[in-house]
Amino acid sequence: MPTSSCHPIAPHRKLRIPDWYVSTLMLERTVDAILRRVTLRRDCDIPYLAGYSQDGRTIYIDRHLPRTFTDKGRTVEVDRYLILHEAVEKSLIDELDLHYLHAHQIATRAEESAVRADRISWRAYDAFMQRYVKSVGDERLKDVPADLDLKPYRDEHDRDLMERMEKAELRGDARVPAQHRKPKTAS
Repeated sequence: MPTSSCHPIAPHRKLRIPDWYVSTLMLERTVDAILRRVTLRRDCDIPYLAGYSQDGRTIYIDRHLPRTFTDKGRTVEVDRYLILHEAVEKSLIDELDLHYLHAHQIATRAEESAVRADRISWRAYDAFMQRYVKSVGDERLKDVPADLDLKPYRDEHDRDLMERMEKAELRGDARVPAQHRKPKTAS
C-alpha cells in the first residue's frame, strides 16, 4: 500500500455502516493520522500538562505526567489522547481564530470521544489528569521550550504564570529545539 495513504500500515477494512457515520474505527484512524503528523516531546515543564509549539508541529507533554494510568486493571497509555486534544485545539485557534477557551472545549470533547471509544472510563481518565494539572501547575518552571505557543496562557490572563515562564526563558532555562536554532556564525 502506498505510504501516502491515510493509514499505510493497515488496509481499509469495510465497515458495516457508511464511513461518514460515527465510527470508533474511523476515529482511531483519525487519531493515528494526527500522531504521524506531529512530533512529541516529554522532556520539558509544560503548564496545564500539555501544549504545542508556535508552528503546531510539536506537541509538548509535561515531563512529570506519567505515560500510563490504570483503569479497571488495564494499563492505559495517555499520550495519544493529549496529542489529539492539543492538535485539535491548535488547529481551531490558528485556522478559525477561536478564543482559547472555545477551542479548548471542542478539543476536550474530541479527547473524551477518543477515550470513550477505547472503552476507557472518562471519569477515571479525567480524575487522573486533574491530579497532575494541580501539582504541575504549582511547580517552579525550570525547562520551558522557547517555541511553546503562549496564546492559551495569554487568553487565560494568567499573568503570574506568564511571568514565571518569561523568567525561565531569561534565565536561559528555555530550550530551543535544534531545528529552530540559529546557525552559529564564525567571528
